[in-house]
Amino acid sequence: MEFSHFNDALLSFLRSSPTPFHATDSMRNALLKEGFVELLEENNWVIEEGGRYFVTRNESSLIAFTTPQLSFSQSGWRMIGAHTDSPCLKLKPNAQVDRFGYHQLGVEVYGGVLLHTWLDRDLSIAGRVTLKTQSGDIVSRLVDFKDPIAVVPNLAIHLNRQANEGFSVNPQEEILPILCGAENDFDLHALLTSQLQKQYADLDIEMILDFELSLYDTQPAALVGLHKEYICSARLDNLLSCYVGLQALLSSDLQRPSLLICTDHEEIGSLSACGANGPFLDDVLRRLTPNPELYVQAIQRSMLVSADNAHGLHPNYAHKHDKNHAPAINKGAVIKVNANQRYATNSETASIYRDIAAEENYQVQCFVVRSDMACGSTIGPITSGEIGVPTIDIGLPTFGMHSIRELAGSRDAYGLYKVLTRFTQREKLMTR
Repeated sequence: MEFSHFNDALLSFLRSSPTPFHATDSMRNALLKEGFVELLEENNWVIEEGGRYFVTRNESSLIAFTTPQLSFSQSGWRMIGAHTDSPCLKLKPNAQVDRFGYHQLGVEVYGGVLLHTWLDRDLSIAGRVTLKTQSGDIVSRLVDFKDPIAVVPNLAIHLNRQANEGFSVNPQEEILPILCGAENDFDLHALLTSQLQKQYADLDIEMILDFELSLYDTQPAALVGLHKEYICSARLDNLLSCYVGLQALLSSDLQRPSLLICTDHEEIGSLSACGANGPFLDDVLRRLTPNPELYVQAIQRSMLVSADNAHGLHPNYAHKHDKNHAPAINKGAVIKVNANQRYATNSETASIYRDIAAEENYQVQCFVVRSDMACGSTIGPITSGEIGVPTIDIGLPTFGMHSIRELAGSRDAYGLYKVLTRFTQREKLMTR
C-alpha cells in the first residue's frame, strides 16, 4: 500500500470507529472484503492449510489469523497486539438528568480521561443497543448519531478567576453534557428507538432493553501541520495500532502463520472476557493446537509485538522526559522498556525488532520513563504473562495521550506498517 493511500484509509478508519464496537466492525468488514472467513466461537471450526480467518468476542475484540501451514508447533506465530478501547465518557444506565431547565446526560468516566479536553467540544453518541424485537428475539445493534447533539460548556473565566492558575473538573457535577432545553420533550429510549429505525429500516423494535453508549468528538481525523506531517484525531491510542496491525496482516505474504489480536478494556486493566487479561487469545490458540505439548512448542517459537502509543518529547514539557529516552515524532516507532516489567520488552525481542527495522531502513527509538515518575503499561506484559509468548512493547510517539484529540506523526505509522509486514514474514526469530 502506498503512503498517501495508507494515510487516507487510516483517517477513514478513525472516522468510522467512534467506539470499540465500531472499530471491531470496521476491521471485520475489511477482513471480509479481503476474503477472510468469519468463525463463530460457539460452532465447530474447520481450519484449512492456506486459510485466512477471524473471530470476534463481545463485538469489541477481534483475532484474525492466517494458516499457510498447520504445523504451528514448528512454525510458531507472528503476533501483533493492540487494543480497541480509548478513554471516554460513557452514559450511565439511568442517564437522563433534568436540572435547571436543561436535559442532560449522566456520564461515567472510562479510563484515564483528560477531562478538561472534553469541554466545549461538539459531541455525538455511539455504541451498542440491545433490544427486543416484536417477534420476541433479543438482538444487539450498533448505533451512531454522527451529528453533534451534545456539548459540555466551560465555565466563563469571570466566574472562575483562578481557571488559568490550576483547574480541575468534578466528574459527577461538571462534565454532564447538555442535550437541549427543558421546553423540549426528551426520552432517551425514544431517541434511541428513532435512531435505530433510521439505521435499520427493517428492524421491528418492541422495546429497548439496555445499552452501552459513549460520547465522542465529531471533529473528524485530519492531517495537520504546515506540511501535513501530523495526524490529529480522537482515539489514536490505540486505533492507530489496530489499523497498522490490520494492514500488516493483510499485506502478509502468507508464508508464516500470522495473527492480529485487538482487545477491549485495556484502558481499565484488561480484566474481562474479551480483554487481554481474559481467555480470548488462549481459547483461540488452543483450538488451533489442542495438544498441550505442541501448544507450548508453538508459543515458544512465536513472538508478539504489542503495539501501543508512546509518549513523544513535548517541546513545552521537555522536563517530563529522561533526556536520553525522549522520542521524537516522525522519527520512527519506539521500543518501550521498563525494569519493573510494565513493558514486556527484553533484550532478545528488542534485538529481533531492531534487526527487522534495519532491513526496512526504519529508524528505531527507545523510551524509558523518568525514574522519579510512575510508568504506564500495555497488553504486552499481560499477554506474555498469560500465555508465555516472547514479547516486545513498541509504540508510535504521541502528544496529548488520553486527550479527546491526540497527535502523532503521519510518517511514523506507515513506517511501522512496513516493519510489521516484514515481521509477519520473518522465518527465523532466534538461534538457540
